[in-house]
Amino acid sequence: MYLYLLGLVVVYYLYRWVKEMPRVSDKAGKYVYVTGCDSGFGNLLARHLDKLGFRVIASCFTERGEEDLKKSCSDKLITTHLDVRNKDSVSKVAAMIAEKVGERGLWAVVNNAGVATPSAPCDWLTIDDYKSMLDVNLNGVIAVTLSVLPLIKKARGRVVNVASVFGRISVVGGPYAISKYGVEAFNDSLRLNMIPFGVKVLCIEPGFFKTNVTDYNILLKNVKMLWDKVTQEVRDDYGADYLDKMDKLMKQKLAQISDADLMKVVSCMEHAVSAVRPRTRYSPGWDAKLFWLPLSYMPSCLSDYLMSKQAVPIAKSVQ
Repeated sequence: MYLYLLGLVVVYYLYRWVKEMPRVSDKAGKYVYVTGCDSGFGNLLARHLDKLGFRVIASCFTERGEEDLKKSCSDKLITTHLDVRNKDSVSKVAAMIAEKVGERGLWAVVNNAGVATPSAPCDWLTIDDYKSMLDVNLNGVIAVTLSVLPLIKKARGRVVNVASVFGRISVVGGPYAISKYGVEAFNDSLRLNMIPFGVKVLCIEPGFFKTNVTDYNILLKNVKMLWDKVTQEVRDDYGADYLDKMDKLMKQKLAQISDADLMKVVSCMEHAVSAVRPRTRYSPGWDAKLFWLPLSYMPSCLSDYLMSKQAVPIAKSVQ
């Protein structure tokens, strides 16, 4: 019986692998717009797609990001400045893309740009802290997508949204999980809306990887800055040693679970862009597949218990 079930699993995955192998043709005629190309996944994806022959339009937040990318790519790659929080910036890039792609339309947009700070317990934060992250991670995704959606419909192309395992389950971090839950909701509604137009809407839900989003020094600096801003009452609630406990926890856990192989995510992005039959969702990272996603289906009492023991330092008031 067990061998029979194992055989069925093997046959299924072999079938899926064969089914997902074919790639689209005419890559040289297909434009792909990628946001957040200064570093990390976006930077690697832009270079990878450029090598595969796609016409990449890589948006960066900094001039240095543009310059570094140009040095490592072909002359076909186009770089541009983009601030996803700014309507004029989003519109300007969209107008440039419309002029470039013409009647063929835009094959794909990959909404990769995102930030991980400010992140801390909810009662350390203000509404402005929430707005600053939502403006990038959620409103920016929506704004960029809507700005080029007519071009994607024209090409019967793809929208690829980068969410997170924290779009499935929330841990301490304030607005980050909220922004990623929002991306999931936007992704699902858009996917249904676009079915009649032949547009595929796909979601990438990475686990922990070694990027700026999981950089220990960046996150610690952010936590210290927020701790300095909270009231004495909040500090008393959490205890004077709470910052030290959070420091130790982040240093230990991030080192343990963050994967250095960013190509696991980039390969999923590339498949979403180039496969004839892409998946609806991708979950790169063993922690995503074996821990975070299964945890999201568990009863809340169990997931809360596990997270309170493993991912959240204990506050003084509950000791």
